[in-house]
Amino acid sequence: MPSEPSAKRTDHGVMEVGARPIAARRYAITTEEKAGGATYTPKLLADFVARQIVQAARLKTNTEPLRVMDPAVGDGELLASLLEHLKDQSDLKIEVYGFETNVKALNLAKSRLKQLLPGVSVNLEEGNFLEFVLEHFGAEGNANLFSPHVSEAYDLIIANPPYVRTQIMGTRQAQLLAQHFGLNGRVDLYYAFLIGIAQVLKPSGIAGIIVSNRFMTTRSGAPVRAAIRERFNPCNVWDLGDTKLFEAAVLPAVLLLEGRNGHVLESPAFTSIYETDQRAEHEAPDPVEALTFSGVVKVPDGRHFRVQHGRLDTTGSPDAVWRIATAAVDAWLATVGAHSWGTFQDIGKVRVGVKTCADEVFIRSDWYEMTESARPELLRPLTTHHVARRFKPLQPKKCRHLLYPHEVANGRRCTVDLARYPRARAYMEKHRTALEGRKYVLDAGRQWYEIWVPQDPAAWDRPKLVFRDISEEPTFWIDKAGTVVNGDCYWIIAEKPRTEDLLWLAAAVGNSSFIVAFYDHRFHNKLYAGRRRFITQYVEQFPLPHPHSTEGRQIIDKAKAIYDAAGTSEAEKLAAELDHLVWKAFGLPIKEVGR
Repeated sequence: MPSEPSAKRTDHGVMEVGARPIAARRYAITTEEKAGGATYTPKLLADFVARQIVQAARLKTNTEPLRVMDPAVGDGELLASLLEHLKDQSDLKIEVYGFETNVKALNLAKSRLKQLLPGVSVNLEEGNFLEFVLEHFGAEGNANLFSPHVSEAYDLIIANPPYVRTQIMGTRQAQLLAQHFGLNGRVDLYYAFLIGIAQVLKPSGIAGIIVSNRFMTTRSGAPVRAAIRERFNPCNVWDLGDTKLFEAAVLPAVLLLEGRNGHVLESPAFTSIYETDQRAEHEAPDPVEALTFSGVVKVPDGRHFRVQHGRLDTTGSPDAVWRIATAAVDAWLATVGAHSWGTFQDIGKVRVGVKTCADEVFIRSDWYEMTESARPELLRPLTTHHVARRFKPLQPKKCRHLLYPHEVANGRRCTVDLARYPRARAYMEKHRTALEGRKYVLDAGRQWYEIWVPQDPAAWDRPKLVFRDISEEPTFWIDKAGTVVNGDCYWIIAEKPRTEDLLWLAAAVGNSSFIVAFYDHRFHNKLYAGRRRFITQYVEQFPLPHPHSTEGRQIIDKAKAIYDAAGTSEAEKLAAELDHLVWKAFGLPIKEVGR
């Protein structure tokens, strides 16, 4: 997401800190790719960020220069916008600083800025901001970014930190980032930039930063959410959702952050904007201008956006998911809580599907077109998103099967001995080169023919609730066929005896319009085109009404009836009735809050 030539970095590179990180050389390569024709930060958004910074800054004339910085300059779009918004401050002595690894982009930025304000001191370095920050904390391995601020602190920072793909990251630098930036697990490179910016921002300074909105709701974003609340005073958050301000498939957010100066802002402002099919109440020339309205706003290209204004919910732990809090949303969620018996995680663990990392070898729909002498043993029927349907899966003409080289022995899952399965062994040997190309499998001490993320075969034959990962609408169904679930879906079994009715209750709630509203109010995380991610950290928190209440029993019985009538008009009629029952069970009228 770009402040420099940068859509390429918006491919959302994820790095495993301590395993596969970013090297300075790789960061430079990524920047060079962007300079060769990637998307730049739109001036519309650059001006918005610059305007917010200047409005929030307490600018006053004094003998000290105003130090302005961009840690990833690119062609200078962000700095140019900021200087344009400062040009009326003739009594300020402005010094501009920045870092950029691409020489062509750096020279272009220098030229632009000097032409814009000839009297401004421009100090742009060919280099990596993260390396600059680390250099100010002693010898390698002896200090970290939680030390006192460096002396070269800045008054105003405007930034759009880079993203780098997992594939172009290297191990040694990941370990350094983990050590110096206090990061762990799967993180994006911009997490380190945010922590670095906190270190060099003056306590009285203001930073405006463009980032992906993913960190606000993902588990990997928990450390940076905590770091932001601990090391800044967040002033405003704008979740720009699916406005498509960038060509790259990323949902941006803008953070307006104040240096930590002894006081804490209890409830930062939070604005969100997402596309909707509702009727417009207002019109605006563009999505950024739409942020000045509340409600549904139409822009000239015909899109409608729902704009909400509230506060950042800070009632949870520092690393809690970020969501917009309004009086209406909070009251709605409180009603749901008061009518909830438990959550999906009370049924059982939410399990991820198998991940082979070599699907072309392990997964096929033509196994049974092979001769029996060539067809491997160890085949299991596989559930994928291709059979997804609410309540009851579709029955495709050709069922996919998985070659599953694991078994349960003495109560534990283990890898099979291929010597016992000669046809499977012959098939695997034909694909040995490709399978051994999965170096991480061998490095982990695993057999070359293993599936990377297997499952517990002992759980397959039990009825299970299965659901798609990414979907415009939630799609939950009951699997009674003992299939293996693929990695594009998740699944739950009832872990306590005689509680399988809870799966039907969950299927009803999961397929309801109520859960769409709950998801949007509680997690506030959408992808493009209205799609949502139904992953463990969200689904395990989905609420359940009491299973033994009158409504609970009615919901369970109707869900079973829909399963039996799947694919008929009767099922559609029952589903509409069931949807009403779910809303009623949670004490709510059938409507969305804030509409």
